[in-house]
Amino acid sequence: MELFNVYPVNPINIVKAQGSTVWDEQGTEYLDLYGGHAVISIGHTHPHYVKSITDQLNKIGFYSNSIMIPIQQQLAKQLGEVSGKTDYTLFLCNSGAEANENALKLASFHTGRKKVIAFSKSFHGRTSLAVAATDNPAIVAPVNETDNVIFLPFNDGEALEKSFKENGEEIAAVIIEGIQGVGGIREASVPFLKLIRSLCDQYGSVFIADSVQCGYGRTGTFFSHDYAGIDADIYSMAKGMGNGFPIGGIAISPKFKASYGMLGTTFGGNHLACAAAVSVLDIIKQDNLMENAAKVGSYLIEELKKFDQVLEVRGRGLMIGIELPTELAHVKKDLLSKNKIFTGEAKPNVIRLLPALNITNKIADQFLTAFEERLKA
Repeated sequence: MELFNVYPVNPINIVKAQGSTVWDEQGTEYLDLYGGHAVISIGHTHPHYVKSITDQLNKIGFYSNSIMIPIQQQLAKQLGEVSGKTDYTLFLCNSGAEANENALKLASFHTGRKKVIAFSKSFHGRTSLAVAATDNPAIVAPVNETDNVIFLPFNDGEALEKSFKENGEEIAAVIIEGIQGVGGIREASVPFLKLIRSLCDQYGSVFIADSVQCGYGRTGTFFSHDYAGIDADIYSMAKGMGNGFPIGGIAISPKFKASYGMLGTTFGGNHLACAAAVSVLDIIKQDNLMENAAKVGSYLIEELKKFDQVLEVRGRGLMIGIELPTELAHVKKDLLSKNKIFTGEAKPNVIRLLPALNITNKIADQFLTAFEERLKA
């Protein structure tokens, strides 16, 4: 049997990782400033993370949600404390797509409505509802197509108000990334997020803050939407939550009432996943990683703005997009092949930086030196 060929892969076999450094099978060293799509939040193979999972595995690795799993409650308590959402409740699943799927489903249950507002260049996942709310027809199969999702221009308040006036009594939810990742590191404006909150309150709709990539401390606040000074009704999360161990979840405001069977999952919230997630929160708090993300991220952004060839630097904290002119679209590949630095991209010509939240200014300078070298090449 061969693998179903759906991933364009770099011909690199990473066999060892530590912090923000990874090594291939030849022993070649690489700097990882992408973390496998913003997943590595506390650094590869962090000792506390490894010990937490190992200790848990030596006790019990898995049982289903048909029994008490106290570490789930520990995770919920710590998540509430670190995020500041202490009165929210937590539903655990396995991925960001599942988190958004369950958020949209819960919104529909709560309101009794079907329509969802999403935005241009959004990415919410590949499962049925999540992909229907994703602005990329290439990954929406015919079975996923629906008239229930209304796509509006990102950061266009006038279009949003018009849509609510026309469809307000039918709108179950508005779903928005605080900073679009795949969409090119585009930040939702404070007035726009406040308008979403206001209109959702006015029409009884649910505000879903997709924090799968932009959350978990990456921007310097726990959820990137927090900079707008508003509370969403549901926050979806995944990627950085488990530092590589598959886990996702939604934080749910007190306005929602749970009932048995409303949501469910076999693997969600299993012992190992929760051990991984608890260890991540331990390190985020212990090492002040949100403050570090804000500090090092601000340094990187300001330094990147000094390069004349850069068209725009977007983002916040350690979620950074560097837009280059078309003739420099090769820089991302050259950084990997010539400088041995992993970065991400948003096509056609945006380099995405999504490093571990504990990188230092020294690592930032290493990237800046290599970036300058590539621009001059």
